Amino acid sequence: MKNLRITVNGTAYDVQVEELGASSAPAVASKAAPAAAPAPASKPTAPAGAAGSVVVKAPMPGTVVNVVVSAGQAVKAGDDLVFIEAMKMETPVKAPKDGTVATVDVAKGESVDSGKVLVTLN
Repeated sequence: MKNLRITVNGTAYDVQVEELGASSAPAVASKAAPAAAPAPASKPTAPAGAAGSVVVKAPMPGTVVNVVVSAGQAVKAGDDLVFIEAMKMETPVKAPKDGTVATVDVAKGESVDSGKVLVTLN
């Protein structure tokens, strides 16, 4: 069993996940209970107010299939920033909070590793 914290729409949930054999479908164990407080963002940030103070990184290795923002664009928390394809599935990378796009550090078609900086926000 693995204990994980998953954040959905700003609410953190502690869950247990049981890893089954390769021939079985993965199962999410027992009930998900809201945590007392949302977990702090795991993305490193620069000092408050610095240009590009919120760093949005790739959650997995894959290929950038779409960049839907550009520098200077205002975004709201939850807005799509970039789409990454991994194992024939497109995954949106969303804005963690409201802000303005400071930099876009990837381009369509680029291969990225997990943790690669995709976008920075102010």
